[in-house]
Amino acid sequence: METKKLVHSSRMAIRWGDMDALGHVNNTVYFRYMEQARIEWLHLIGGTFDSQQGPVLINAQCSFLRQLKYPGDIEVRSYIGAVGRSSFETTYEICRVDAPDAVFAEGSAKIVWVDFKLEKSVPLPDDVRQLLNNYSAE
Repeated sequence: METKKLVHSSRMAIRWGDMDALGHVNNTVYFRYMEQARIEWLHLIGGTFDSQQGPVLINAQCSFLRQLKYPGDIEVRSYIGAVGRSSFETTYEICRVDAPDAVFAEGSAKIVWVDFKLEKSVPLPDDVRQLLNNYSAE
C-alpha cells in the first residue's frame, strides 16, 4: 500500500452548471475540482513557475463512487505520495461538506517537471524538491 500524506484541503461550491442532463455532476467536472485543489496547493507552497520549466500533468484518473448533486459544497482533500527524480504523485478524495466521512470520488494525478522548450522531463529543481519533501510521506 502506497503511503500518502494530506497536504491541502479545498472547499468549493457545486455549481448548477456542473450538472449534466441526468441531474448529477458530470464526470468531467470532477477533474476540474481536483485541478482547482492542486493549483491552490501548488500556489500555497510557493509554486511560482516560469515560462521555461514547470509542472505538467502526465496522467489523471478518477473513480466515481457516489453521485454529487446540486446544491451543496464539496471538500477536495489533496495528498502527496512518492516524489521521484522528475515527478511526484498526488491523490484526491472528494466529499460533500455535509457528509465529510462519505467519499464521493477518489482520484490521482502524476505531475512531471518539464522543460517547455525541449518538451521533455527534467529533474525537479532543488527548491521544488525541498518543498515536496517537506510535505511528502516518509
